[in-house]
Amino acid sequence: MSTWFATWFDSSYYHLLYQHRDDSEAQFFMDNLVQYLKVPKQAKILDLACGKGRHSIYLANKGFDVVGVDLSPESIEHARQFEHDHLHFDTHDMRMPLRVGPFDYIFNLFTSFGYFPTEAEHLQTLQEMKQGLKSKDSTLVIDFFNAHKVIQQLVLTEEKTLSGITFKINRRVENGYILKDIRFEDQGQKFHFQEKVRAFTLADFQGLLEQVGLKLQAHFGGFDLSTYDPTSSNRLILIAKPC
Repeated sequence: MSTWFATWFDSSYYHLLYQHRDDSEAQFFMDNLVQYLKVPKQAKILDLACGKGRHSIYLANKGFDVVGVDLSPESIEHARQFEHDHLHFDTHDMRMPLRVGPFDYIFNLFTSFGYFPTEAEHLQTLQEMKQGLKSKDSTLVIDFFNAHKVIQQLVLTEEKTLSGITFKINRRVENGYILKDIRFEDQGQKFHFQEKVRAFTLADFQGLLEQVGLKLQAHFGGFDLSTYDPTSSNRLILIAKPC
């Protein structure tokens, strides 16, 4: 079944539009998270929906045993050039049972959740995350956008020109989802992609986690692990463990 995230995330245009992602910011977050969680050096970490592997590569360079998985074959092909004894990549749909593991830590980072059309699929994904954890002492981390702030400050229209391509972006909120329509032309051909992410709140996540037997241990509002504030925080970072 073709889905928006399967086609868009595997497109070269996706990587062009989001080429300026901040590696130093990602590393800052990983340093803070590893310190907060007191992750031991022998820990096995899964980077679930790893993209091109920027978090995975950094964690492996810090000495951890890391597996990164993602739905996009193009992203995984790129990431595999960085593989070594303690870093491996594979394609995987997060709704399906993991082919590797179990893990001491599962990290789902940079709003890589909320993509699915049904609550059942989101619950199934969380269930598979729980199944991938080694024990009740293992930890799941979900890094999501702060839906409250995103909706409050939604930029309805914007244009970005990159490598000669002008991306026309329109955003709206519809049926509990934040939608982003991306239109552009390249070499005489017109393209239209749409991102659609469920605007899960802290309360929504608490309910979903409880339904699959995961308990929220802590939550934060930024990569510096600051206190979460619905109106001002940029992120909603969740730390959960099996009940």
